[in-house]
Amino acid sequence: MSVVRRRAVAHGRVQGVFFRDSTRREAERRGVSGWARNTMDGTVEVVLEGSSDAVEAMLSYLRDGPGHAVVSRLDVSDEPAEGLSGFSVR
Repeated sequence: MSVVRRRAVAHGRVQGVFFRDSTRREAERRGVSGWARNTMDGTVEVVLEGSSDAVEAMLSYLRDGPGHAVVSRLDVSDEPAEGLSGFSVR
């Protein structure tokens, strides 16, 4: 299996609405590694590593906005995989 890595920054109402923990649960369900953290500018930054299909499914999940989140924009960039394991909330 080829592992891909994507960094996503979610804009909108994404802090204080369980975005990070919902993302962690969904990533674990899909077997995707990485992390999610709040940033000082009010966005949430997410790094995802896993199979292409699983990572793309996670990006779709993030675009829809988990729970009570309202995602106005999701900026996504490719990065070299680092071999992460597990998913953490920072």
